Amino acid sequence: MIPFALRSPETGNPLRADRPHSLADEETGARWPVIDGIPYLRINRAQLIERVIAHLDAGEPDEALCALLADQDDWWTGPPADAGEIRQLVKSRATATLRDAVRLLGWGRVGDYFLHRWSDPTYLAGLALLEAHWNEPTCVFEFACGIGHYLRELKRRGHKVAGADVVFAKLWVARHWVVGDKAQLVCFDAASEHWPIPGAPVDLVLCNDAFYFLDDKPRLLESLRQTAGDDGWLAISHIHNAESPGFSAGRAVTAEDIAELFPDALVYDDAELTRALVEARAPGPREPGELRACEAFSVVAGPGMRPAPRAVIDGLTLPPAGTELHLNPLYQPDAGGGFTIRWPSERYEAEYARLVTYPLHSEGPERLRFTGVPEAAESDRVRRREFVDLPERW
Repeated sequence: MIPFALRSPETGNPLRADRPHSLADEETGARWPVIDGIPYLRINRAQLIERVIAHLDAGEPDEALCALLADQDDWWTGPPADAGEIRQLVKSRATATLRDAVRLLGWGRVGDYFLHRWSDPTYLAGLALLEAHWNEPTCVFEFACGIGHYLRELKRRGHKVAGADVVFAKLWVARHWVVGDKAQLVCFDAASEHWPIPGAPVDLVLCNDAFYFLDDKPRLLESLRQTAGDDGWLAISHIHNAESPGFSAGRAVTAEDIAELFPDALVYDDAELTRALVEARAPGPREPGELRACEAFSVVAGPGMRPAPRAVIDGLTLPPAGTELHLNPLYQPDAGGGFTIRWPSERYEAEYARLVTYPLHSEGPERLRFTGVPEAAESDRVRRREFVDLPERW
């Protein structure tokens, strides 16, 4: 686990554990809750924090947890989570599946996205970006890590990992269903006056499918660069292009913005990265001005990055040898004895159907044990995510 020394997002003062369930500002005494090892350091949530701390001090950890699980980010447009269903999840967390968690938290289309992210083209593009410039970093931090899809891949390969997200519930799901307890997870806002993790000992900083959401991108980028330090590197993927129509609810950027924000970067078309993974080749970077028609940009930058892309053939894009894989759960049995894709929603189909790498029909089998040989025919089915490596309690 990466030992982040945490600071208050309001004052910048060091935080220290004053009780097993809270941190306190060393100078002001202000307290911040910690549940399942996840500090909650969001700003503009004073009443919620006071209520959660009161529950924790009173020996009511489940009530405190339920309160934090209902908290959402400012971009959320869906209905609030049902309090009764959250309580049901908290009580059944030891046996519930990831699908149960997503449903009971009321995540809707965001839940569809998380459940099937292991095979969506955006996720594959991020893996290809990492593998093309991989240099065996020891410590990795992911900003806006969601439920920890990338952290899971890195942790199981022996890397020390940490992640942050603005939504506590996502980190809690990461802890219990995806990443486990060997990762440091922190909940905080990108817009905090003080970055809560200054001076973190990190070699690589990730951010996938989230950078475009932030208002003050130069300020956030400076914080990410500081986290990577003088010897680290950044991998920021799926930054929506303002000149291309899409499904983003965030603040997309232009090619000129990319050139200004990342003068030291190699820039890719997200779709090129996905193709490179499936074709087991090195992706080709382009000048930002040549990518005006792309749906999303991806970049690597910083002094510690591998300077030239290598072929995407193994490593992060394929699971470890011996892994038992499942037929992509988007496949459902059809009348012909095979399997056909059934999209979880019209929105999901509209966003991904034209870009996915797996075929619309499959002959199975329903499970496959991966041999670990990149040149084998089975590896092609894994690269295109006809078969996927799901968490144990998916």
